[in-house]
Amino acid sequence: MRGESDFVAYAEARVARLRQRAYLLCHDWHLAQDLTQITLARLYASWRRITKVENIDAYAAKVMVRAFLDHKRRKSSGEIVTDSVPEQVDASTPDLRLTLLEALRQLAPRERAIVVLRYWEDHSVDAVAEMLDTTPGVVKTQSMRALSRLRTLLGTDMAALVD
Repeated sequence: MRGESDFVAYAEARVARLRQRAYLLCHDWHLAQDLTQITLARLYASWRRITKVENIDAYAAKVMVRAFLDHKRRKSSGEIVTDSVPEQVDASTPDLRLTLLEALRQLAPRERAIVVLRYWEDHSVDAVAEMLDTTPGVVKTQSMRALSRLRTLLGTDMAALVD
């Protein structure tokens, strides 16, 4: 049986990775910190019961994605939808990462979650489907749509980066 010291060791080892995942999902460091805290709090609350879970990291990812999607569903989430595309940047400039993150931010929350888990963190289709509590077919379809939208947002000069 896992004890509190095991949880503390797990949390200390994973907090930076959890915060990075949260930031990729929400593109806001303050909300990323909140999502990380929510994830750790929920893990702690069920720590003794999750001893049967083979992969605690996958469980933590599932908890975080659900917390993120719950936040986005609330009307108070404050996301502002725009119809403008970010400025196009030459792929050789150091702003490439910022441009990619901005395009990622413009995806719908569930699409963003799929892209982050599938392509940024390199999880399998089945693992992403399990984390999001959906079918592999839905993950494949939504990832194709999300990648197509990213190509549109990035324009022809940078669309090769998504391929």
